[in-house]
Amino acid sequence: MIRSALVGRSLKPFRRPRLWAGLWILAIAVVVVVSLLPAPALPNMPPGSDKFEHFLVYCALAIGAVQLYARRPAWVGAGIGLVLLGIGLEYAQGMLTTTRMMDRWDALANTLGVIAGLATFLTPWRDALLRFDDKR
Repeated sequence: MIRSALVGRSLKPFRRPRLWAGLWILAIAVVVVVSLLPAPALPNMPPGSDKFEHFLVYCALAIGAVQLYARRPAWVGAGIGLVLLGIGLEYAQGMLTTTRMMDRWDALANTLGVIAGLATFLTPWRDALLRFDDKR
């Protein structure tokens, strides 16, 4: 009971905190699963173009953390967790799959995406989800 109260204080005062936190966790789970599934056959793309996708996905996850959490320590903790997730998934792709390979540049793109996403706390949009949830 005490533990859940401490976790709840980190979130912004949503009407439906479990919904928004659950969707963010689901998004993270989807990233994990998609990262470890066999790579789909993609059309020929310019070399390195997937780095932008890595950047966008991890930026979106970090924006989600800024939308969910009320305090800077929680954002920083989520950001560190996302960076470690990105590095860990790159390692797992190289060690645990035969259809994927580890790429340090993907890990760097993930990290830069997290930094960019966390930087949204400096903008007026940092409470967009809270305002949306309040209107419902």
